[in-house]
Amino acid sequence: MIEITSSVKLEDSEIRYDFIRSSGPGGQNVNKVATSVQLRFDVRNTPSLGQDVKARLIKLAGNRVTEDGILIIEAKRYRTQEQNRFDALERLAGLIRKALPAPRLRRPTRPTVTARAARLSDKRKRGATKRIRQYNPEEWE
Repeated sequence: MIEITSSVKLEDSEIRYDFIRSSGPGGQNVNKVATSVQLRFDVRNTPSLGQDVKARLIKLAGNRVTEDGILIIEAKRYRTQEQNRFDALERLAGLIRKALPAPRLRRPTRPTVTARAARLSDKRKRGATKRIRQYNPEEWE
């Protein structure tokens, strides 16, 4: 059981790990040992999350989610399998935590009477300045 928050917990069976050979530092060891981790989590079919959270998670994850709704997180930051597995799990937990709260609804507001008057006054002043700067051929002859 993986605890994301006090109310959200994921079953271990919902997460699948694939270990692959990693690129980057590690010397000759990098050619022999599969230290990179691909975490796979089926977002669409998980019973642990609500439909609204699933939709936000898919949107947040972007192109890391396949067409089938499987979220793939690749971790190859560290040199050991265990550290990379923990890193991938933390990144998944972070994404889920970010998707949990519903976005706040925006209430449309209107400018105040004073703000509207100030805006129109500024526009009048700017127009007057432009009128003064206009070329008038009668004044030049």
